[in-house]
Amino acid sequence: MQKRRYEILLPLMFNDGRTVPGEAFEQTREELVLQFGGATLSPGSFRGTWVHAGVRYEDELLRLTVDVEDTPENRQFFVDWKPTLVARFEQIEIYITSFVIEVI
Repeated sequence: MQKRRYEILLPLMFNDGRTVPGEAFEQTREELVLQFGGATLSPGSFRGTWVHAGVRYEDELLRLTVDVEDTPENRQFFVDWKPTLVARFEQIEIYITSFVIEVI
């Protein structure tokens, strides 16, 4: 069966400038491990800049990835789970992207 990689960008800071506690990242990673049997939290951070409703945000982000079977049920898991992440990380938006991968 075809595989799909989901990448989730998680902020190190809440939108109001407070630091996101490490437990939020671990809880998020563990939820993926329980659901799919594994997940990868990449070391190092990424910088992102975006504007929403006239307010500019500067983010430092961690990338969390998980490779799963490419099924409608797995996609629905991420659609349903996204509001949990938005609330947990107190964000306006959390980016979850996906693309087909070939595992050799």
